[in-house]
Amino acid sequence: MAALSGSRSFAARAASIESSSTTMNSKKTRPTNITEYINKAPRTTRGKLREMRACIRTAAPRAKESLKWGMPAFSYKRILVTFAAFEHHIGFFPTPPAVKAFAEDLSKYDPASASIQFPLEKALPLGLIRTITEFRVRESLEKDGKWRES
Repeated sequence: MAALSGSRSFAARAASIESSSTTMNSKKTRPTNITEYINKAPRTTRGKLREMRACIRTAAPRAKESLKWGMPAFSYKRILVTFAAFEHHIGFFPTPPAVKAFAEDLSKYDPASASIQFPLEKALPLGLIRTITEFRVRESLEKDGKWRES
């Protein structure tokens, strides 16, 4: 996936990702919740998606689960993080400030301005995902007004 950068809003970039044919859930019927999203993913990807969901849930236990732009999302007052299954990776979307704050830790992955690619053939860095999600919880409570949940 190409790096997400430029002047387009995160919502516009995420909508573009949703409509991309490279996502795992480009089937005729769209999932209506995270469980359906995971169950519609290829069997080989479901375990990693479940791990991602559980990790985020641990880091943000009061967050509400939903789908935003066709991707699993966790919100608490604001959208905290989203993730999605792709052919060769799990995409994690924690916002540009979070990616920047953890740039050194993320350098071995393929980070863009607002996203990170975790290859399917490698174990998910669950500790890092949890830490980034916790950062987003703190950030959303303190100042991240443009990410207000609709």
